[in-house]
Amino acid sequence: MKAAVVVFPGTNRERDMAIALRRVTGERARMVWHHETDLTGLDLVVLPGGFSHGDYLRCGAMAARSPVMGAIRAFAARGGHVLGVCNGFQILTEAGMLPGALLRNASLRFLSQDCQLRVERTDTPYTSHYQRGAVFRAPMAHGDGNYFADDATLDRLEGEGLVAFRYHGENLNGSARAIAGIYSPNLRVLGLMPHPEDLVDPLMGGTDGLPLFEGMVEAIAA
Repeated sequence: MKAAVVVFPGTNRERDMAIALRRVTGERARMVWHHETDLTGLDLVVLPGGFSHGDYLRCGAMAARSPVMGAIRAFAARGGHVLGVCNGFQILTEAGMLPGALLRNASLRFLSQDCQLRVERTDTPYTSHYQRGAVFRAPMAHGDGNYFADDATLDRLEGEGLVAFRYHGENLNGSARAIAGIYSPNLRVLGLMPHPEDLVDPLMGGTDGLPLFEGMVEAIAA
């Protein structure tokens, strides 16, 4: 599987994501600067966490207008897999690739702590190695992770099974319906706020996030 991690000015989680990808593929992920537009030969594009363009304006708003995003839209339209984590999720919503928006946390405070995520379905490229309803730990590190969409959009996401993960227990950032991650209609684009890539090895403190990456590689390579 050939994967790339997109880097914007202010991105700071690209190495974490590259470590997770190498853990499951054995290959080094390609780093793509945000001005590049050649995604030839890739199976997966990842938008990692951080503070793209310093989070000026809205989080992800400037990154969503970078040259690489046109190429990523085309890549996704061809059926490519796209994973956006934290700031990557914000960029996907700002780019119109996923619905809704990520607002300031309800507490108005930056959250840097573990949370619990519940898996809503397992017939997707990202969750086939989990059991439905399984709860796993994932670190969160964001100030704007409060997922918001209007009721009609939320009802559509629920009705079409496009909610990927929900916060289990305390909904720390106040997200609507405790939504922590959502899919595109074809289930190949996933955006989520917490960081599964930070728990893929016992040396990191656990492997709770490893099944997401293992399932992803298995599905894409099939």
